[in-house]
Amino acid sequence: MLRRLYDWTLEQAQSKHAERALFLIAFAESSFFPLPPDILLIVMVLADRSKWLRYFLICLVGSVLGGIGGYFIGMSVWEVVHSWFFSYVFPESAFEKVRQLYVQHDFWAVFAAGFTPIPYKVFTIAAGAASLDIPRFILASICGRGGRFILVAFLLHRFGLPIRSFIEKYFNLVTLVFMGLLVGGFILIKYLVH
Repeated sequence: MLRRLYDWTLEQAQSKHAERALFLIAFAESSFFPLPPDILLIVMVLADRSKWLRYFLICLVGSVLGGIGGYFIGMSVWEVVHSWFFSYVFPESAFEKVRQLYVQHDFWAVFAAGFTPIPYKVFTIAAGAASLDIPRFILASICGRGGRFILVAFLLHRFGLPIRSFIEKYFNLVTLVFMGLLVGGFILIKYLVH
């Protein structure tokens, strides 16, 4: 099934509705669709490298709006199921401890999910369930998703086809290493300042 979705996504890059498809896939992936929009973004930028910035912006706007949709899905579903959840799945006191941790590190959790291969959709829905501050959620989404998509689009614009196989093969590893270095840098600064 995933292979059929992948092939369908590649077909969309060849259609006259490619930009609309990119927006819709980026939107849907942020709350329920299983394939990342990077696949379509890669093919579209390679097809017309001069439009890399336009494609980046379409992907970013679609993804952030989809993330906001995921936030409201989480918020509305949580309203319906929270009492059942506390009765049968997880005690409310334990949930509150986890929620507080999430709220304390909300920006970085959403940023990391937006930038790395961690499923962003899980964090958008969880953000709504945890009632994260929506402006901080949106800012973290713009930074995380923006960083991811501009990196892909710019590298393809700059280096073209040779970078495609590198991105497809190593992008997840590179984003995880970058995230580790970023977090490590902040931890180091925190200890050096104190």
